Amino acid sequence: MLEAEAAIRLSVFLAVLLLLLLLERRIPWAVPRPLGARRWPHHLGLVAAGTLLVRWLLPASVVGAALWAEAEGIGLLRWLDLPLWLSLPLSVVLLDVLIYLQHRIFHAVPLLWRLHRVHHADPELDATTGVRFHPLEILLSALFKMAAAILLGLPPEAVLVFEVLLNASSLFEHAAISLPPRLDAALRLLIVTPSLHRIHHSERREETDSNFGFCLSLWDRWLGTLREEPQGELKLGVGAFASAEDQRLDRLLWQPLRRG
Repeated sequence: MLEAEAAIRLSVFLAVLLLLLLLERRIPWAVPRPLGARRWPHHLGLVAAGTLLVRWLLPASVVGAALWAEAEGIGLLRWLDLPLWLSLPLSVVLLDVLIYLQHRIFHAVPLLWRLHRVHHADPELDATTGVRFHPLEILLSALFKMAAAILLGLPPEAVLVFEVLLNASSLFEHAAISLPPRLDAALRLLIVTPSLHRIHHSERREETDSNFGFCLSLWDRWLGTLREEPQGELKLGVGAFASAEDQRLDRLLWQPLRRG
């Protein structure tokens, strides 16, 4: 599984990214994006730096941590001895709610918000915004998921499924596409759609602190953080870091050290 993990994740990532970039041309979100593709190399540079940092500092991936816990017989679900057909979907749902909680923590803790602010400071949204995370945030998120995989005894298969699903969901919800209203209304009852997640990228802090879900929209709905519509015109990003120069890779890497 470890040998296949990288190939599976990269293949799905590239396929979903290409599909969404094509859809952004066929069914575009009708909002001007003057910077457009000029942002893409810097976004991809961030995820490449984060991937290298994780590979350098951590002895294993999240799937590797789950495989180790399985070999050692560690974890709550393993002690419950649930069949895979039940533990796999349960594990995916558990990871999704944990990522929702992690997201809220990154907004609530000032030091963590400085890291996460790099993601929010994109003045435009498209599928590539879904990988625009500071390398240190990528590292902390990997550590968080590794701890969850070990303590909960999550099946390695479920962890791999969730990692693929999380990456695909992040690309989808940031995509500059416009879904038919009825389809969007039906989908957002269960999953996070682009129109729902855009509100989370508002300059207004009360809107930024809503719609924290990545895959399922249920956690926002049940825990009182759902916002269905923005208050008036939606303006994206973080005002202090909205210039074209601030979207460069070097500026993004140093942004957590800057006030804003």
